[in-house]
Amino acid sequence: MLKAAMFWSGGKDSALALYKVLKSYPQLRVEYLVTTISEEFRRISMHGVRESLLDVQAQCLQIPLYKMIMPGRATNEAYEESLAKTFEFLKEQGVSHVIYGDIFLEDLKMYREAFLQKHHLSGIFPLWKQDTSLLLQEFLSLGFKTITCCVSNKYLSVAFLGKVIDQVFIEQLPAGVDLCGENGEYHTFCFDGPLFKKAVTFREGVKEFRALNVNSEEVATEGFWFIDLVCG
Repeated sequence: MLKAAMFWSGGKDSALALYKVLKSYPQLRVEYLVTTISEEFRRISMHGVRESLLDVQAQCLQIPLYKMIMPGRATNEAYEESLAKTFEFLKEQGVSHVIYGDIFLEDLKMYREAFLQKHHLSGIFPLWKQDTSLLLQEFLSLGFKTITCCVSNKYLSVAFLGKVIDQVFIEQLPAGVDLCGENGEYHTFCFDGPLFKKAVTFREGVKEFRALNVNSEEVATEGFWFIDLVCG
């Protein structure tokens, strides 16, 4: 039996990728979920989900969680140093394969594969180059449930934040938005489905906008809306 680790964002693409690997790679055993956590905010990087809720999610999935802790505004050099340490830890545990939920970002896949090769690990990309509309329909048909935890104001309004993805959500997405949000349009938190021993319970907290930049009049022009999802 070969050992694998899943690079886990907590969202729908990770959940579907994990499901596909568990169904299609009987020779693999997923030993860890690996998630990048902000040291300053103790939340999943980019998604903004609380570390405490991630802990509960991993417990419901019954897979051990490995946290890659990153300082705020970390440089690429710092990220790669942390990633190298993570890979070395995984290899020490006998892990030989790393799973990702990437779909069609070529540069990112090339970057991952080069780093994996450097550390003598193999990558698995079970969603790669698949039609995102079909992937999302498959995700829903399998019984997974997920909620938007972060949306980019470049693509979507705050009205799409804190929404459980269903057919209504899909039909309301503006033209040009990738259905799986592969261009960064939105991120999700997966709370139930065929991989879960039980559903993750949570309540919705406040919504907050975080700017990426401001114009000359110090007005935020682009950024992300986040919703605080709280355990219980």
